[in-house]
Amino acid sequence: MAAHRKSAHRKPKQRPFTGPAARTAATLALAGAATATSATGAGAAPAEPAPTAAQVRAKVDRLYHDAEVATEKYNGAKEKEAAATKAVDTLADEAARRTDRLNTARHTLGSMATAQYRTGALDPAVQLALSSDPDTYLERAAQLDRAGDRQTSLLTGIRRQLSGIARVKARADRETEALAARRAELQEHRTAITTKLADARKLLATLTADERAAYERAADAAHGGGPAQADRSATHADRSTARASAAAPGSRAGRAVAFAHGAIGKPYVWGATGPNAFDCSGLTQAAWQAAGVSLPRTTYTQINAGQRVSRSELAPGDLVFFYSGISHVGLYIGGGQMIHAPRPGAPVRIAPIDQMPFAGATRVA
Repeated sequence: MAAHRKSAHRKPKQRPFTGPAARTAATLALAGAATATSATGAGAAPAEPAPTAAQVRAKVDRLYHDAEVATEKYNGAKEKEAAATKAVDTLADEAARRTDRLNTARHTLGSMATAQYRTGALDPAVQLALSSDPDTYLERAAQLDRAGDRQTSLLTGIRRQLSGIARVKARADRETEALAARRAELQEHRTAITTKLADARKLLATLTADERAAYERAADAAHGGGPAQADRSATHADRSTARASAAAPGSRAGRAVAFAHGAIGKPYVWGATGPNAFDCSGLTQAAWQAAGVSLPRTTYTQINAGQRVSRSELAPGDLVFFYSGISHVGLYIGGGQMIHAPRPGAPVRIAPIDQMPFAGATRVA
């Protein structure tokens, strides 16, 4: 009986599946694994198709335009930074001059105090009583009085100089803070430009050699492909919207146009104002500077540098502006044509003005 009870409490041995049961378990396991794999893959996004050559070209054009917008902002910030630097330097010079005058006054005052200390041991009445020559003493006393008046004047001047130096230093501190802000703004725009241009280069690198060549041909057609292209475009220019008369060679406009012609073929470099490279507003500024006229640095300030004219009133030498943000400028030369610095990789050239969104025009002189 005891042996029977002992065996009754033993657990039955687990035997592995064999035969049909094993095959059924394996099938269920494989089905579960397949279901899990399917569920995991369902959430994964399909790979995006590579952009077409046309899409790449559109993105590159947009990056170049955005870089030009940032370039004009950079040019404006550069002007402000230069003005702030000049203000700080001017205030530093003024503070140095005031400090020199203060030190001179202090030295004079110290010399007077030393002399009075050496000669002022006796009371003036005693000195008069003991003097063998009262007239001489009285003359010296009058001189001491005048010296006292001068001392008072020196002290008053020193107080004024100290106050003036404090004001100059406070202004210098404010201008130094403004200079730091201008430099930070300058760096921000510089970073934006270099980043966008680097992105454009990366995108262009994804194109084949033939695709890149096609892009350059299309860009040349859009921005003017040199004199031959300009001549072909001029044939189709709307003569009702632009006078083809040439600027008088001796006039200011004529000198500006002549300078721009001389710059044809020079490279586009953002932030450049010549003589070996230009950006768009740098070219127009340099052209009019050669004619004796000072223009502001940026497109959005140059448009307000003269008299606004309509497209139908254009004459050689006028500044022509493009895009809604006034981010590009060229120098009109007549016949529906301009000379401009288009973009990185495209040198200064002649181009039709109807290849970009026209935004306005200004007559400088």
